Amino acid sequence: MRKKEGFNGQRAIMIPRNVLSQQCDTNISINECYVTDIGYYPKASHHYRRRNPGIDQNILIYCVDGRGWLQCDNSEYQITAGNYFIVPAFQAHAYGADKDNPWTIYWLHFKGRVADALCDSLIQKLGSQRGVIKYSEQRIAFFDEMYSNLQRGYSHDHIVYANLCLPHFFASFRFDEQFNFLKTEVQKDMAGIVIDYMQKHLQGKLTLTDMAAHVNLSNSHFAALFQKSTGFAPIEYFNHLKIQRACQHLQFTNERIKQISASVGIEDSYYFSRLFKKMIGISPAQYRLRLTTTN
Repeated sequence: MRKKEGFNGQRAIMIPRNVLSQQCDTNISINECYVTDIGYYPKASHHYRRRNPGIDQNILIYCVDGRGWLQCDNSEYQITAGNYFIVPAFQAHAYGADKDNPWTIYWLHFKGRVADALCDSLIQKLGSQRGVIKYSEQRIAFFDEMYSNLQRGYSHDHIVYANLCLPHFFASFRFDEQFNFLKTEVQKDMAGIVIDYMQKHLQGKLTLTDMAAHVNLSNSHFAALFQKSTGFAPIEYFNHLKIQRACQHLQFTNERIKQISASVGIEDSYYFSRLFKKMIGISPAQYRLRLTTTN
């Protein structure tokens, strides 16, 4: 059962063609390159598109999870997480998700006076229509910035702002090495990125390797940078966040200690109690009792 769209959790915006002609084609600040369609398809099972002889827009698709494939220009490419591909306007093509491990993709269509040239420059650099890049939260943030503004409507300011973000988003693919160059401020951002990653996984477990891989660093380099930025070792910081979350459960719920322990990814409730006391100075039961007495 092949599908063009309709995936659980998908986001997609197709800008009306009259909006493009009235606000993009004639606007000198953005008419060199502008978004026509944009979206995000998570775990896009049965995703499939075939276009002969192509369309009047260039296409950029970035895979962050799963697998898929691309057929174009008498070539076939296997697409995996970290791959992206570009399809020039009017080129016949087909692409789709792997049936066993469907891809998660960010995608956009774009056109404009220099859009074809930008597309060609990227293909020339790659030597093909498929590229490989390191995952970057900042790149996804650029995408979200464009999407969220277009989602708010097609006013002049939303359209112009979203499309002024597009060149930087495109440059993150064309100049990946420069985009990921670590400077002091980026190193500081690295700690923030990992802390956000920790926050999203408080119910489970993370290893040092998991955290380092999330920001494309070796274990030793990551640990040193994180310690320098926060004053804590990564695992120690992760445990602090777990205990902080546990304190909230103790204060605002009637859950048992064993339930709270499990909710922060610690299966052994006795170990949880020891860790809690080590960090807070009193046991979970005493902490809850103190809150009750105080209130």
